[in-house]
Amino acid sequence: NYKRTLDISNAIATVSYTNNGINFKRKYFASNPANAIIASFTADRKGAISLSAYLQSVHQLFNVKQLNNQTIALQVQVKDGALNGTAVLYANASGGSIKVVNNQLVIANADVANFYLTAATNFKTYQDVSANPFKICKQTISALQKQSYTQLKATHIADYQKQFNKFYISFDTKHDNVIEAYKAPLGVWGLPTDEQIKQNEITFNPALLGLYVQYSRYLLIACSRSNSKLPANLQGLWNNLLTPPWGSKYTTNINLQMNYWGADVFNLSASTKPLFATITDLSITGKQTAKAHYNASGWVLHHNTDIWKGTAPINAANHGIWQTGSAWLSNMIWEHFLFTQDKQFLLANYPIMQAASQFYADVLVKDSASGWLISTPSNSPENGGLVAGPTMDHQIIRDLFKNTISAAKKLQIDASFRQQLQPKYKQIAPNKIGKFGQLQEWLQDIDDTTNTHRHVSHLWGVFPGTDITWQNPKMMQAAKQSLLYRGDEGTGWSLAWKTNLWTRFKDGNHALLMAKKLLSPADSEVGVSEKGGVYKNLFDAHPPFQIDGNFGGAAGIAEMLVQSHTGIIELLPALPDALQSGTVKGLCARGGFEITMIWANGKLQQLRILSKNGNPCFVKYGDKQLHVATQKGKTYQLSNELQLQ
Repeated sequence: NYKRTLDISNAIATVSYTNNGINFKRKYFASNPANAIIASFTADRKGAISLSAYLQSVHQLFNVKQLNNQTIALQVQVKDGALNGTAVLYANASGGSIKVVNNQLVIANADVANFYLTAATNFKTYQDVSANPFKICKQTISALQKQSYTQLKATHIADYQKQFNKFYISFDTKHDNVIEAYKAPLGVWGLPTDEQIKQNEITFNPALLGLYVQYSRYLLIACSRSNSKLPANLQGLWNNLLTPPWGSKYTTNINLQMNYWGADVFNLSASTKPLFATITDLSITGKQTAKAHYNASGWVLHHNTDIWKGTAPINAANHGIWQTGSAWLSNMIWEHFLFTQDKQFLLANYPIMQAASQFYADVLVKDSASGWLISTPSNSPENGGLVAGPTMDHQIIRDLFKNTISAAKKLQIDASFRQQLQPKYKQIAPNKIGKFGQLQEWLQDIDDTTNTHRHVSHLWGVFPGTDITWQNPKMMQAAKQSLLYRGDEGTGWSLAWKTNLWTRFKDGNHALLMAKKLLSPADSEVGVSEKGGVYKNLFDAHPPFQIDGNFGGAAGIAEMLVQSHTGIIELLPALPDALQSGTVKGLCARGGFEITMIWANGKLQQLRILSKNGNPCFVKYGDKQLHVATQKGKTYQLSNELQLQ
């Protein structure tokens, strides 16, 4: 009867099994308020809990010591490194006995055993490793000892649900109104996740898609909180290797950014705080790189960074000398403002956007053949090697200049810099349509239509950018043709990007095809470098595990339901035929709005829009449009004909 479950509505994992006629249960949760992983071992027979608990490390340099009769500590030193860390494990028991033997916690004949694990390192910032991890851990354990297990669990659930319960999604037809739908259980209970994944290949299960979205939110809450020192990296928080794939770092030519595509959309804006803290640090170190490598002002970031906030090119020139990491991250500042309408945030972060824009204003050069301003040297990540003037660069820089100008106008500052950027914005090399009807990836018309590389970098302007929209149908069709040439295969994060792109092309069925591939079983294909899908626990497969596919794929599902990047809230713009009915609550749109809606038989049934900031609301559904002059904090109910009720 062995079972492992994760309840993502409470963020509690449970293991249960039967042994010698006794039913055992273990509950685990990672508490953000307590800064500890807490476990409770129970059984349905008194005195049945007997076990030893110990600490080890894969690091060579570690030691374990006893602190008292209920507590042991692990201390680790990174070999040839600046970092060291401590973990402290405290246990208490109801009934039976507890003692330390050979630096192991030994519990015998207890009714209940509870464990409290905390850890810390000496890392404070990329410039400061003076923290005392042992002291931090002792203080943490001392604080949580003042509360019962029941209190710690209740505090954990309340803290987690404050974020998680802001949003609900269900692809179901059983509910007549939002309140009933919101109370409905999540996902398909009773069927193991790996079996759901296998069966989904045979018969599409919309409930699994809804679970996948909520699972991505659970993952983001788990690995990126407002008090986190660092944002989610390539493995989120779940790396267990000393030499992990890609160093478990931050690849900034898409992966770090994709980790946060869904944060504002899914009502998790607080999760972005560590991202913007890291961007602030990078804007400082990036000034040194801009000066040393380009003799330019402002700041630059290339394709990869880590906790030490390196910004210089690394690895090989065929993908490492890519200039526009700082521009893409700066654009995320503006995107976050569009969702939250937080002027204080924008004012505090405007200097980062301004400095990034200044760098490109300095380094863009006139192409001798075309006369356009281009970036060089650079790459079209991670395809085609070292080039001059890749399309992706120009799309990102163009959006950066546009967003910086908009931010300065919104804040009513920096008029002279706005005037400096405007002519340069118009002189950047434009998107071009090539001889195969494709959007060109480079200045020259040299695209290979047989190339199925997983990066589709030149389509950045469609998603996540705003450089190409349906206001220019010819360019959108060319971008669509490029994606058709690239094909439908790819690793997890690539499939996630393609899901979002097909939603922007308003092709919901093709977008769902990509999402289905995201949810295909990856286990049988482990080691095949181009096969994506998910593992048995819904972790995204690059392969191996890479978490950005989870975050990016969920964002693509949201784009099927609501799009707001053009300044208009468009409802059900890319609804697949297989998702004819559903409910969504708390889905956020740019301008400071929250959307709650029900649709059935492919048609909108109920709609509520909460205006968080009192901005004008432009909403579109099919051929119907409405402009509402909203009041802050007021909810507007509209009919399926977009008439106010």
